[in-house]
Amino acid sequence: MSEPWKNSEPLLANVAPTVNNRLGLNWLIGAAVVTALLWQLPGGDYILYPFTILATWFHEMAHGLMAALLGGNFQELQIFPNGSGFAAYRFPASWDPIRRALVAAAGPMGPPIAGAALIMASRSYKTASLSLKILGISLLVSTLIWVRSLFGFIFIPLLGIVILFLGLKVTRSVQAFAIQFLGVQACVSTYHQLDYLFSQTAGRLGVSDTAQIQQQLFLPYWFWGALMAVASVAILIQSLRVAYRAN
Repeated sequence: MSEPWKNSEPLLANVAPTVNNRLGLNWLIGAAVVTALLWQLPGGDYILYPFTILATWFHEMAHGLMAALLGGNFQELQIFPNGSGFAAYRFPASWDPIRRALVAAAGPMGPPIAGAALIMASRSYKTASLSLKILGISLLVSTLIWVRSLFGFIFIPLLGIVILFLGLKVTRSVQAFAIQFLGVQACVSTYHQLDYLFSQTAGRLGVSDTAQIQQQLFLPYWFWGALMAVASVAILIQSLRVAYRAN
């Protein structure tokens, strides 16, 4: 007599256990809230320093890659010990306002979109492991191609090696949790730069991303900051819903 449940064993063995683990979901949501709060407190940056640098990498890579995708030239990426950075890129003078605004918006929206992709990758052990490897390799490759600051040239490869190690050497359950945790950190990093979203200035660059969008699309910078802050929360919630939806 056949036992139908046995046919599903290979599939179930590949599904990350956190898919239906409500305790795990609650822990990740709690981690997101604590992270967002720590980033607003003195000393919080030191506790979350590696995630701060990773969020900056996502932000600046998003600027540069969007510029390249739309026909510009991604020239270099600089990341500094204080967690700041910038992407240098060129684009034709003939670019329309929409493309200019998209490049500006790509930075703040890069981390939550990347984070959502990482969280959804945790739905299976295979994709969780693969995503860690891809992220680790991407950090290493970006260093060779674009990173030009001394700090970035040291710290970004270190992050890449650690993440690649997770993708290659740790247990599947740890990989599934690690990819989710990194994804949550990327999503909530929007709130690390909350003052930046609602500012017209940006240190050495002079003009913030939201102010650049205002210049191209006319609505005030605080409108675009609020829109991106709300979108980041929505993206995080939806990605968690997808990751924890029963298969």
